Amino acid sequence: MKRIGVDCRLAGTKHAGIGRYIENFIRRAVKEKTFQWVLFFHDQPQAQAVLPGKLPHVKRVYIPVKHYSLKEQWTLPRVFLKEKLDLLHIPHFNIPLFYPKKIVVTIHDLLWHEQRGVTVTTLPTWQYWFKYLGYRLTVSQALKRAQRVFVPTQTVKNIVKKYRPRVLSKIVVTPEGVAQEYLLAARQKTAPQPAKQLVYTGSFYPHKNVRLVIQALPFLPNFKLILVGARNAFQKDLEMYIQHHQLEKRIEFAGFLNDKELIKLYQRSYALVVPSLSEGFGLPGLEAMAVGLPVVASDIAVFREVYGSAAAYFNPRSVSELVEILHTLEPSRSILIAAGRQRVQQFSWDTMVQQTVNQYRAVLSA
Repeated sequence: MKRIGVDCRLAGTKHAGIGRYIENFIRRAVKEKTFQWVLFFHDQPQAQAVLPGKLPHVKRVYIPVKHYSLKEQWTLPRVFLKEKLDLLHIPHFNIPLFYPKKIVVTIHDLLWHEQRGVTVTTLPTWQYWFKYLGYRLTVSQALKRAQRVFVPTQTVKNIVKKYRPRVLSKIVVTPEGVAQEYLLAARQKTAPQPAKQLVYTGSFYPHKNVRLVIQALPFLPNFKLILVGARNAFQKDLEMYIQHHQLEKRIEFAGFLNDKELIKLYQRSYALVVPSLSEGFGLPGLEAMAVGLPVVASDIAVFREVYGSAAAYFNPRSVSELVEILHTLEPSRSILIAAGRQRVQQFSWDTMVQQTVNQYRAVLSA
């Protein structure tokens, strides 16, 4: 029986989109009992949260080593080699550079190739550029050494091709899916009169463009804004920006919400605003559509690919366009809700897992 290793240290909803990807992948992939699965978690509580219980063909290994660190580069190869893996899946760019055996990787985006410089970090300048060089080296090696490169969208495939055209033949597009909790919520009744509240779900990195929504709020006097996301280094800057614009009473930081809490929030809200300048997929928008919340998204290629005609689009550099969209959204809300629920049917975690496992088999038989 072939031994498949998966680095799961970033699994779980607290690790945002990548965490959701790994969690949904693992829960379905282990149903494939023709493999011996070796799952590398940060610790036991994380493993139990992501994959409770025990399975005879699944081994859990704990590596309490921080991701993106130098320590993972000298610790992980030794741990992985000890497990005598036939194939290792690193579901992010941070491959162990000194691991010599077969690997496949998932590249969710090449954001930091496109967005770089001291404005996108809270680190001291020298430290940022040191980490940035490490990032470029690691991504370069990941793309060069991987037997397969999984990406979530054709948009990301095109970006990878721009920087590394030689790896095109190894790239496989495996779109993400929507969790069952969100699909089941579509059967529940939503509030007949949603509150005049907008929701943003995600991190507060500059490329997420949350400030644009804040700038629009003075022109939307009947709305409040709820920001959902685990606290990170950029939240303090955002809080100061809100105070400067005297909008504290109209903007709420909800913090991290689990799926059940997020669904309830979506069911009583007016729209999800997704203002990003760059993304790899856009899972929060699909989850909102599944629940029945209209999506107002920035007009960028990846959202056009994923959301199709089921979202209302605006120029992410234009406050006035966002304001206009929200002022005129009411007549088309029911149309967007129906289109969104139809759109999410095109995305399936089960399909993504099957595509990935099929590629494992192809690599192992080569």
